[in-house]
Amino acid sequence: MFRSFSIFNYRLWFVGALVSNVGTWMQRTAQDWIVLTELTDNDAAALGVTLALQLGPQLLLLPWSGLIADRFDRRRVLMVTQATMGLLAVGLSIIVLAGVAELWHLYAFAFALGLTSAIDAPARQAFVSELVSVEYLPNAVALNSLSFHSARLAGPAVAGILIALVGTGWVFVINAATFAAVLASLFFMRRRELQPTEKAKRGKGQLREGFRYVRSRPDIMLVLLLVFLIGTFGMNFAIYTSTMTTIEFGLGASEYGALSSIMAIGSVAGALLAARRERARVGLAVAAAAAFGFACLTASLMPSYLTFAISLVLVGACSLTFMTSANAYVQTTTEPVMRGRVMALYMAVMMGGTPIGAPIVGWVTNHLGPRWGLAVAAIAGLAAAIIGLAWLVRARGMRVTYRASGRRRLGLHFTGDGRVDEEPGESAVEAATTEIAVIETTNQRR
Repeated sequence: MFRSFSIFNYRLWFVGALVSNVGTWMQRTAQDWIVLTELTDNDAAALGVTLALQLGPQLLLLPWSGLIADRFDRRRVLMVTQATMGLLAVGLSIIVLAGVAELWHLYAFAFALGLTSAIDAPARQAFVSELVSVEYLPNAVALNSLSFHSARLAGPAVAGILIALVGTGWVFVINAATFAAVLASLFFMRRRELQPTEKAKRGKGQLREGFRYVRSRPDIMLVLLLVFLIGTFGMNFAIYTSTMTTIEFGLGASEYGALSSIMAIGSVAGALLAARRERARVGLAVAAAAAFGFACLTASLMPSYLTFAISLVLVGACSLTFMTSANAYVQTTTEPVMRGRVMALYMAVMMGGTPIGAPIVGWVTNHLGPRWGLAVAAIAGLAAAIIGLAWLVRARGMRVTYRASGRRRLGLHFTGDGRVDEEPGESAVEAATTEIAVIETTNQRR
């Protein structure tokens, strides 16, 4: 489960990223709270605009951010972007502590952070492949998710307490300080142990080449479509949790911060399960999309704060399983020289859809209520699952099988598309057959 920790550079990266992620979640919580309660009167639409400005640059810089990750030293790119985001956190803390912050200031800082993150994200995603060998890559991707979502256990809860005690400004100060950890990890890495990939050479058509590569891969096109649907309309957790806390249940900052941490419990569980898998599979992403839809539907029906909080554990586990499966599949099946551009497209689809989805979900929440905002997420997850299931049936010949010999098992299988590595003594057809789900009809242990 933790086999990537055997590599020094990855251990260093994991620790630095974990500290920085705690600060990032603290700032996200404080930013959402100040927009929702201090600069507006519980205006979910304003919160949606803030998220849109922060994530929209993923689309604006899409062609160039991926090429930067493929052409330049990713470690140095990350040192520049991480330092820039730390300085932005310092600037935001100054205007908040000085008491001069206005809504447009938050919009401006959100947009500046979004521009920097647009360059940082594909470089950070692709950099993992330089820290570990390809056989460790799915595990490293899952552990990255573990780091990110483990931070959610502490970050929002601590932010909620600090907001109540000393105000939002000091939360931004602490976040600025945490960037030193990830910068230190990048600086002290053993460069000789890195596994740099082939860099894209200068020439015409490099931007278009990334799009052509993705168009030639229908399986990646499918994953990107599923990620777009769920990322655009389903992953607006800040809107769901904040409005359910304040509008539906009439509670405050501490309870809001606690919800994010509670949902992170499920996310951590999903990351640990993902770390055990040696290969990423499309079928698992489709199944996780369906589970995410049902989990959001369940959360929208919860009658109290306590039951809603419990339901978020399932939402967190399903969303993390979906995103980790999709991310690992795209990374492990993409040519190394194209990885930065493909991951830029992946991040743009996942995060860049927010300018479309967040304002829509915010409008639905304002006019119909927070529960209907969660219903939008449920519809997105179920629609993604239906599309994915239809593709598996048509493109990969998915079928139901039943084995009566030995342990009787009912399962869903589909034949692959040829991009598989056969194990010794395994036929091509057997190697291309992927098990999506299995129901055992006996009580025998594996």
